[in-house]
Amino acid sequence: MKITLYALLLSVVLFGCGVGNSEKTYKARPVAANDDFNVFPKSKKNVLTIVKTDSGALAYADRFAINYKDTTITIDDAPNAASKKFLSASFINTQKTAVLVQVANESGKKAPFYIIYLNDGNTEVVSLNKPSKGAEDKKYTNGLEELTRTSLLINNDYFINTVNSKVYPVKRQNDAERIQGKFFMYSSDKTTLVFLTKDALYQANVANGETFTLPLPASLIGEPETLVGNIQRDYTWVPSANGTPFLKKNADDNRIVDIKEFKH
Repeated sequence: MKITLYALLLSVVLFGCGVGNSEKTYKARPVAANDDFNVFPKSKKNVLTIVKTDSGALAYADRFAINYKDTTITIDDAPNAASKKFLSASFINTQKTAVLVQVANESGKKAPFYIIYLNDGNTEVVSLNKPSKGAEDKKYTNGLEELTRTSLLINNDYFINTVNSKVYPVKRQNDAERIQGKFFMYSSDKTTLVFLTKDALYQANVANGETFTLPLPASLIGEPETLVGNIQRDYTWVPSANGTPFLKKNADDNRIVDIKEFKH
């Protein structure tokens, strides 16, 4: 009996040892163009810590908290409920001063996203959530999509490059709604994102905000199994007057296309 009680006590101690001794609430604000998420700490102690607070039978049942030293961070983003428990948490820089989190609530993978980061010794929280009234929002609110190991897309609204820890807004077709389409591919320099909408390829450059909509014939969209191959064969990345790469229909059907131009 003593052994059982000791084992139970030990498991509780080990499970809870990473939780902060105190809590502090931070008001979330909208992400700004000049936010720097690549800050280097002045001390090795000035970093954030991801703590697993709950373990589930499946990975998506795990829950996480974020600590700064011995303090657990709570996010206040009214009218959303205050949150200190997260569905997912991952660093977006190597120095561990900025972490991307998704709130754990009844919305599941459609729950809000935030970045918690340290800025000159101060803890700040920015929101990666924009209101949307799109008719197909339920279909295109996909949460976090990992396009590559270092490229993340949040609900078609934000593109995160973890190499330079930059967060880029993705310009919407309609300001009132998130892009009503599925991510399709991007340019070789990863600055132009292409979304397949119901009748076109909507293209948005995250570096300069320039956009271009390329209408597609219904016959092409109606054959999803060959769509990528047909685009690679019949369309080319062409720079705009500003040098922004956009997909356009080949003027010459016999043009030799370098397949390396396409990333999807």
